Amino acid sequence: MQKVVFEKLDQFDYRINESFKTIRTNIQFSGKDTKTILFTSCTPNEGKSSVTFNLARSFAENGKKVILIDGDLRKSVLIGRYKAGSVEAGLSNHLSGQHDLDEVICETNIPNMDIIFAGKVPPNPAELLGSDTFKEMIAKLREIYDYILIDSPPLGSVIDSAVIATVADGAVLIIENNAISYRFVQDVKGQIEKSGCKIIGAVLNKVEMKKHGKYGKYYGKYYGNYGK
Repeated sequence: MQKVVFEKLDQFDYRINESFKTIRTNIQFSGKDTKTILFTSCTPNEGKSSVTFNLARSFAENGKKVILIDGDLRKSVLIGRYKAGSVEAGLSNHLSGQHDLDEVICETNIPNMDIIFAGKVPPNPAELLGSDTFKEMIAKLREIYDYILIDSPPLGSVIDSAVIATVADGAVLIIENNAISYRFVQDVKGQIEKSGCKIIGAVLNKVEMKKHGKYGKYYGKYYGNYGK
C-alpha cells in the first residue's frame, strides 16, 4: 500500500463544516446498503472534486472507514490540488492489469481515509471503467470500507460517469449555483437513471454566503431525493 501526505487541506468555517455534516447525515439516512456513491456534475469547474474530497474527510472524521476513488481517468485534479506528491500507480494501472489492488490504494494522513488516484491517462477510459475488473474491485472494497465515494467526470462532457453508475448504489449531483440550466440538469439526471442508479440527492455548490465582507466559495446546500 502506498502512503501519501496531503500538504494542502481546505480549512472551512463553521457553516461550511455544518454543510458537509448535513450532506453526510443525509447520505447515511439513504440506507445501510447505500455504500458506493457516485459524484458527478454537468460541466467542469462546478466544485465536484472539492465537495467529494471534503465529504470523504467528513465521513472519516465521523469514524467511518472511507475510500475515495478518483474516477476521472481523463483529467484528474486531485493530486495537484491537494499536493499529494508522487504516486506510483492508480486506478488505470489496476484496471489495465499492471498493478494489484493493494498496490494502488493509498493510505493518507487523514485517519480512516484511503484514496485511489486516477493513475496515468489511458487511451480507453470508458472501456476500463466498464470492465469486470472494475466491478470486482468495487465488490472487494465494499467488504473493507463503510463508504466508497467515487469522484467521476462531468456527465455533460463524457459518458464515463454513466458507466461508473452501473456499479454505484446511489448518485449525487453537484450543481454550481446560477451556472447550470434546469434542462441541462434534467438531461444529466436522465442519463444516470438510465444506468439503473438511483439519485439520492444534489448539492447546490458555490452559493455566496457573505460574512465579514467575504464570500464562502464552497458553501453547498444538500437536497435529498432530487427530482421527486
